Parts: sequence; C-alpha cells; structure tokens
Amino acid sequence: MIDFGFDKIALIGAVALIVIGPEKLPRVARTVGHLMGKARRYVADVKAEVNRSIELEELQKMKSQFETAARDVEASVTQEVNSASAALSKGFEDATAGLEAASLLESGGDTGYQPPVPQYQRPNKKWRLKRSAVPRWYKQRAGVRMHAQSGAARVARFRPPGVRR
Repeated sequence: MIDFGFDKIALIGAVALIVIGPEKLPRVARTVGHLMGKARRYVADVKAEVNRSIELEELQKMKSQFETAARDVEASVTQEVNSASAALSKGFEDATAGLEAASLLESGGDTGYQPPVPQYQRPNKKWRLKRSAVPRWYKQRAGVRMHAQSGAARVARFRPPGVRR
C-alpha cells in the first residue's frame, strides 16, 4: 500500500489545517478515519473471498481425485472378485462333475434312490421351568410386579387393616 512516514503525515496535517480550518478539521479527520476503516474492511473481505474460492477449487480438485481413485479401486476389487468367483465356480463344477460320474459308475446307473427325509422331533426342553434369569426371591425383594392386577384389587391389597368400604 502507500507508505507514509511521520514527516509526510505532518505535512498533510499542516496543509489540511490551513485549507480546512481548525473548526472543521476534527470532523473531517473522523470522516476520513471512518472511510479508511471501511476501505480496509472491504479489502480484507475481498482477500478472504478470493482465498475461500481458491481453497474451494483445491478441495474440488482433491474431491475429484479421491473419487477417481475410489472408482479405480472399486473396479479393480470387482474385477478380482469376479475372477476369483469364476475360478471357484469352475473348480466346483469340475469337482461335482467328477463326483457325479464316479457315483454313476459305482451304482451302475441312475437307480432313482432318494434318501429319506427325517421326521420332525420336538425338542425335549422344559421351557416352562425357567421363565427368566432373575430369581423369584430377588424380584419379590426388589418389589417387581410379577402378575397383572386390576386397580380395585391393588387398592384392596394396600388398604390398611380394619378399614372396610
């Protein structure tokens, strides 16, 4: 910016004092100060906006590079998975074809034999025995309600003895 030394500022002040006059000089100096402050803030805002736009462009470049790298990795992983899957399925088909041929040779052809389907057996569990992991005595001591109770029954239960309704 403009480089002002003390001597140049003193010369400008003396000329302003002579031209403007001592009565109006403080008001003019205040106005010039406000205008200089506004100009500095405007320049700072423009610099900040330019820096933000440059950073945004750099971030967009970095984002596009990251996305292309991710696409490349995804494509290579997909290609490797597909090739491994194809090799595995080919090996499985070869193995099953060999087993089918061997079983046909051993049995002497297709006999139409199918293994029996096992019948369902109910598991022998005593599921009614254990209802929860917390013991009943602990629930009673802690005051946990274990049974549903109507409002009237609850009132009757907690009514002091000797009071009848």
